[in-house]
Amino acid sequence: MTIPFTPWPAAFAERYRAKGYWTGDPLTDVIDRHQGVAAEATAILCGERRLRYADLQTLSLRLAAAFRAQGLRPGDTALVRLPNRAEFYLVFFALLRCGVVPVNALNSHGVYELTAYARQIEPALVVLSAADSSLVALMAQTVGAERLLLLGAPSDDGIGGFAWADGDALGEDAAGPDPVADPSGVAFFQLSGGSTGTPKLIPRTHDDYLYSVRRSVEICGLDGSCRFLCALPAPHNFTLSSPGALGVFHAGGTVVMAGDPSPATCFPLIARHRVTWAALVPPMLSVWLEAAGGGGDLSSLEVVQVGGAKLSPAIAERVPERLGCRLQQVFGMAEGLVNYTRLDDDPWTVVNTQGRPMSPDDEIRILDAAGHPVPPGAVGELWTRGPYTFRGYYKADAHNARVFDAEGFYCSGDLVSLAPGGNLVVCGRNKDQINRGGEKIDAQEVEDLLAAHPAVSHAAVVAMPDALMGERSCAFVIATPSTKPSELRRFLRGQGLADFKLPDRFVFVSDLPKTAVGKVDKQTLRERAKHQSPLSPPGRGLG
Repeated sequence: MTIPFTPWPAAFAERYRAKGYWTGDPLTDVIDRHQGVAAEATAILCGERRLRYADLQTLSLRLAAAFRAQGLRPGDTALVRLPNRAEFYLVFFALLRCGVVPVNALNSHGVYELTAYARQIEPALVVLSAADSSLVALMAQTVGAERLLLLGAPSDDGIGGFAWADGDALGEDAAGPDPVADPSGVAFFQLSGGSTGTPKLIPRTHDDYLYSVRRSVEICGLDGSCRFLCALPAPHNFTLSSPGALGVFHAGGTVVMAGDPSPATCFPLIARHRVTWAALVPPMLSVWLEAAGGGGDLSSLEVVQVGGAKLSPAIAERVPERLGCRLQQVFGMAEGLVNYTRLDDDPWTVVNTQGRPMSPDDEIRILDAAGHPVPPGAVGELWTRGPYTFRGYYKADAHNARVFDAEGFYCSGDLVSLAPGGNLVVCGRNKDQINRGGEKIDAQEVEDLLAAHPAVSHAAVVAMPDALMGERSCAFVIATPSTKPSELRRFLRGQGLADFKLPDRFVFVSDLPKTAVGKVDKQTLRERAKHQSPLSPPGRGLG
């Protein structure tokens, strides 16, 4: 069984192989390549645990053998939701070894999102944390307890923290050879930013993703001395591959796991483990900058990467002085294209741009609303294709027809301009999406759930500017007079919606502005949302 996806046209695939971008190696090569003395190097530091590269390889092989003994076969799918622990990578590599294609959900995703993913991929395996008892119970009803593998407390053997939800122990089998992976086939699914409903699934192949990882390592100059702090969610494309944990593994460095990105959690880890690299979203960078003067040894930090949302130049300028390290801006997408400011760029470029494409074969077009190229410096919509930019969402033909042109260029929905030297400046989004501190919220998804409340007749959700998060969400709601924001938030939670998607602000209205063709005028609502505060009392009317 193989996972269907839209492949690159043959001529493109041949060119990418001929240029050495696609090497035919599986993604597990990032750990398996470390043999001999290199296998003794530390791969992961997680709490008090230290896993060498030899451990990471051996334990993932054992876990893969256990999966095969359970009946998992190449072409099966898996749904994984785990916290920032070493076991996330053990599961990821074990599934790759089996040829099982995972969706790695964020730990902030609730039953609503997980149920949607399960409907799309019909997983043969679901991996959850045993601590999330209510979620475990709901998913057991959805897919069956026999398909649930639960992660409990870690144990000395590295995989003993896992057990099947139906009570059976995790059986082990002899660690036989991995099935031969098709490097051009789907390795796993990444999650889109979610601009039209629950995040769509992005098929990533061994060939394209491994090239993205290797090229990121080259751009960033990583080697075995790197100690990378994984403080953002481990499944994020940013923390997984830009260069992220996979890049650090490829380089032979060490990934230091952090439960959350707060200074209280991260600063002691930086001091204890002499962390050299960290990746943050802009809101958390602001928090780090404020906390940096309060103590904590950050002297080992060499580079802080910032991505996921637009970084204010005023905040960017403060990084060298406050954190004592260099800043690297990263503008990427789970669909493919990744842009970096280079470590030898001049200060203006690092502060004011979001980087330039990393591959010589990354092709970009910046187009106006009529589809014409804009002049340098003008704002337009970003279209791209390349050796690691996908060619279509999973089982989404109608949507693919809207976001891809006849030449295979993908419309990212980002509004950008081209700065001197080829760097991009991100100016906003052209999709109905809210970027809340790097977490993408689809307005329609929240609107549809709100409309299901018996007291609500209509709802429109838009972004409102926020100094810390970049954007927060504001819901304009037509509802019965007695309806309260707390009631709507409880209702949304009851639907299983992730907490970060809950509107920060509710404004109750008697009507919603319309465009000339009768659609809700979101632009007018965005302007009105600028005057709303998420901390002020809920409003009535649009004044």
